[in-house]
Amino acid sequence: MSVARRRVAILISGRGSNMRALVERARAPDFPAEIALVLSNRPDAAGLAFAREAGIACAALDHKIYAGREQFERSMQAMLEIHRIELICLAGFMRLLTPWFIGQWSGRMINVHPALLPSYRGLRTHERALADGVKIHGCTVHFVVPAMDEGPIIAQAAVPALDDDTPETLAARVLEQEHKIYPAALEWLAAGVLRVEGNRVVRVGAPGATEALRNPSC
Repeated sequence: MSVARRRVAILISGRGSNMRALVERARAPDFPAEIALVLSNRPDAAGLAFAREAGIACAALDHKIYAGREQFERSMQAMLEIHRIELICLAGFMRLLTPWFIGQWSGRMINVHPALLPSYRGLRTHERALADGVKIHGCTVHFVVPAMDEGPIIAQAAVPALDDDTPETLAARVLEQEHKIYPAALEWLAAGVLRVEGNRVVRVGAPGATEALRNPSC
């Protein structure tokens, strides 16, 4: 007897590079989640065209037409409920979310950040890492909490920062790893093999998940 797949919404603001990686992984018949909605705060977001071509329901809610952040988020919440969404993945969604909205999705909303948190929260992560002369850089998938770029860490992947790197070359290598660990993290979340203990995420059940967490690039 087949198990129902968890319904996922991906929130984007631009081209949705990580969205594409999630969509591609979710096409596997044994993946425990389906991408049921792609929602953007920008009607011109390039990722919406890809989602439509992939046969995924799309919605665009222009945040500029709302009186405030709360009104926008309540419309977004209503759209998510209409589509019976169970989990959310942020994929380049360039809006700070309020504690109210995050509270609606506590433990069910994840994000990918282009740095090894807790280092380099915020923007321009690759430029800042190179300016500091770090030798190791990378990316993080974490649960979303009200504080920006915080929350329990689900998975991380590291890449070397090379002497001749520019922010663009370093970003490209980090993005390759984002495309690997983000779908893996969604798979673990949808399969119910993650448990949060304090600020740590531990794996329960599914014997293959532990090795994947240690070696997300494999």
